[in-house]
Amino acid sequence: MLANRKILLCVSGGIAVYKAVALVSKLSQAGAEVKVIMTESAKQFVQPLSFQVMSRNDVYFDTFDEKDSSVIAHIDLADWADLVLVAPATANMIAKMANGLGDDMVSTVLLATTAPIWVAPAMNVHMYDHPAVKRNIDRLHHDGIRFIEPSEGFLACGYVGKGRLEEPEKITELVAGHFTKNKPLKGKKVVVTAGPTRERIDPVRFLTNFSSGKMGYAMAEAAAELGAETILISGPVSLPVPSGVKRIQVESAQQMLEAVLGEYDSADLVVKTAAVADYRPAAIAGQKVKKKEGNSVLELERTVDILQQLGQLKSHQILVGFAAETDHVAKYAKDKLERKNADYIIANDVSADSAGFDHDTNAVTVYGRGEFERAFPVMPKKALALDLLTLITEKEFAK
Repeated sequence: MLANRKILLCVSGGIAVYKAVALVSKLSQAGAEVKVIMTESAKQFVQPLSFQVMSRNDVYFDTFDEKDSSVIAHIDLADWADLVLVAPATANMIAKMANGLGDDMVSTVLLATTAPIWVAPAMNVHMYDHPAVKRNIDRLHHDGIRFIEPSEGFLACGYVGKGRLEEPEKITELVAGHFTKNKPLKGKKVVVTAGPTRERIDPVRFLTNFSSGKMGYAMAEAAAELGAETILISGPVSLPVPSGVKRIQVESAQQMLEAVLGEYDSADLVVKTAAVADYRPAAIAGQKVKKKEGNSVLELERTVDILQQLGQLKSHQILVGFAAETDHVAKYAKDKLERKNADYIIANDVSADSAGFDHDTNAVTVYGRGEFERAFPVMPKKALALDLLTLITEKEFAK
């Protein structure tokens, strides 16, 4: 299943290190080439020789021990890997990763690699539930790191709860699935818009909204994961570019329109998650507008309705719009579906808990032609994005 795949296993110190030896064995049996880096604390539990025997490769643990003088070891390992797996990941290692520290071989390689990084935590149940650990995990989620959730059971400390390193067989199965899963959008071009737009008032002020871009970035990441050539046209947000995605940065609604039209003719699927401003200042002041006594009136004009214009220009493209509503969600979504000549509208109530702007979770209902309707419960936006694109792909491209 994993023939010719290069897995770099980063092992940090905890009693679950013994499972990492079994994990090397399982990955190797599945055909992967495995190289191992250990922290100094990991060596207190298992000797490097155990990993060397199982992987049939040198084991690394000292940043300054250059086994091959023709390369810099931590950079060479970072470039070598198809996938980097941190297992077990202690609270300390997760904290280092979240804060960008590079004070040993493992953390330095994690900073240098551009390969996907998966983290499999293992720690005491109360440590795993600590606010600082949860905060660090949340930050890494935002950075695009994937987590293999720990399982529940009897822990080495004597507690029973969540914190056990997932079993090596399950981790190997997940890794194999990552490399062997179907790529239903291979050969397709997907254009995703994300985030807010900014409409300038003067050189220091602008109109905008609360969109974080998280849903759009999740859709772009899912599209790339499903094999598509993915173009992400993004308003100003502070999110990393998903792996395998080309980002085009824009600011205003007009810039977003021009960028989308530049990609539209060659697109197979366009997903409009961006919260584009409906209005902009009729005139942009060249200098900062000074405050005056009394009230002030700002004259606004309509921006171009990008989704509607795409609907009018549509030929072969599948057009998907988003509708962020606060009331009468179904009514407004169905009306938008018809008026904009879209194929699907994905609607959500942004006033609901865990489903509005800047949340990591969302709950939506998909409306399509022919009275199609399907609701999705609250779930992480990354998982939801994959489910949404899988649904649309099966209905539109598997015909």
